[in-house]
Amino acid sequence: MTSNIYIMDSSSLIELNRHNPIDVFPSVWKNMESLISKGLLVAPTEVLYEITERDDQLAKWAKIQTSFFRAPTQKQIEILKGILKTYPSMVREDRKYDADPWVIALAKEMLTDPQQTLTSIKRIVVTEEKLRGEKVRIPYVCQKYNIDSIDIIEMFRIEGWKF
Repeated sequence: MTSNIYIMDSSSLIELNRHNPIDVFPSVWKNMESLISKGLLVAPTEVLYEITERDDQLAKWAKIQTSFFRAPTQKQIEILKGILKTYPSMVREDRKYDADPWVIALAKEMLTDPQQTLTSIKRIVVTEEKLRGEKVRIPYVCQKYNIDSIDIIEMFRIEGWKF
C-alpha cells in the first residue's frame, strides 16, 4: 500500500483560494485540514511567509495551520544550497520571499527520510507551475531530482475528493 505526502507550493494555495474561497467552499479546505492533521500535507515556512504578505482569508487560514508549515532543517539548508548552485535562477531577486527552492528542498529531504513503514510513502510536490521546456521552475527542477510534481486538482483526484 502506498500513501502520499504532498509538499505544497504557495501557487496552489493562492489559486485554490482564488477559485474556491474558504468562505464559499469550506469542505475543500476541511479536506486540506484533514491531510494536514495526518501529516500528509506539508509546506516549508517560506510558503507561509509568501501567503501572509497578503492580508486575506488565505493568510488568516494559513496562520492557524501550525502543523502544516515545516521550519527549515540543517539538511534542507544544505539541499537548498545545492539546488541554488545548480539552478541560481530559481530565486527571483525582486521578491521578498521565494519559497520555490524551499519546496523542493523539503521534498528532497523527505525523499531521503529513512523512516521505515509497512507502506511505501510517495512524496509529491503540488504546484500550479507547469513544465515549459528548459524553464527553471518547480516542475523542471523536480524532474531533475526525480520528484513527482502535480497540480492541486490532480491531488484532489488522487485523494478521490469530489465536491
